[in-house]
Amino acid sequence: MSEHPLRRLLITDLDNTLWDWFAAWYASFSAMLDRLVELSEVPQAQLEAEIRAIHQARGTAEYSNLISEVPSLVRAAAPEDPRRAFDDALHKLHSQRRSSTRLYPGVEEALRTIKAAGVSVVAYTESVAYWTEWRIRHTGLDGVIDVLYSAPDHDLPAGMTVEDLRTGYLPASAYGLRVTQHHHVPRGAIKPNTQVLGAILDDQSCRPEEAVYIGDSLMKDIAMAQSVGVLDVHAKFGEVQNRPEYELLRRVSHWSDEDVERERQLAETAGLIVPTLSCTAEFAEVLPVFGL
Repeated sequence: MSEHPLRRLLITDLDNTLWDWFAAWYASFSAMLDRLVELSEVPQAQLEAEIRAIHQARGTAEYSNLISEVPSLVRAAAPEDPRRAFDDALHKLHSQRRSSTRLYPGVEEALRTIKAAGVSVVAYTESVAYWTEWRIRHTGLDGVIDVLYSAPDHDLPAGMTVEDLRTGYLPASAYGLRVTQHHHVPRGAIKPNTQVLGAILDDQSCRPEEAVYIGDSLMKDIAMAQSVGVLDVHAKFGEVQNRPEYELLRRVSHWSDEDVERERQLAETAGLIVPTLSCTAEFAEVLPVFGL
């Protein structure tokens, strides 16, 4: 990669760019699902179908109140609260999430080097606020990332607040950001979204030619950056769509059938999008873009 002395803003995707979101999601969700099948004796295919319906209704595959709303689990637990009846499954979910959520090697060091050079670091993700904030805190990036732009939190049942979902698996200090500023993009705004990216540039008082965008998705990240005129860098090391385990996410995702098929086709045709620059092995390969 060649240097460019005018670059003063790094816009980074989060999931599978700074950390392996899919690996953590799969490890935690599959551990919970396996235990739910054992405890409830409900067939896995039935649970997956009911879980997907809830994920679609709530707009996320990380819905914290999930177990309390799966019809088969509510029936199996009755008259007990499902979260109490299936506490061991929730424990496995949270334990695996904590142990599996970690930065790719060299990410924190690279980000700190970029910041020390006077470059602002902002993050743009489709993921909802609640768990995005937790991942930033958990990985030590609160304050390393200057500004976070994320989707708002998922919808909750009437009368329930986000605080109600804090079940004691994590300390109160694990929630919220202390230093990083957090702004929400419009609800339902998904990548690729050139309007949101343009708004981020405006918010940062930065011209497209002064910014660098790095992300793992050729369609969602790279094509979007190219459309706005921002230098794009492909985090190739974060690609996961062709892993066999990805089928579980497709089966329980909040995506519609059309979205799942579109995403599958995009993965197959992503070669039509040619990134300007690529990080093939690690995030730190972006450093020369800033002359570092």
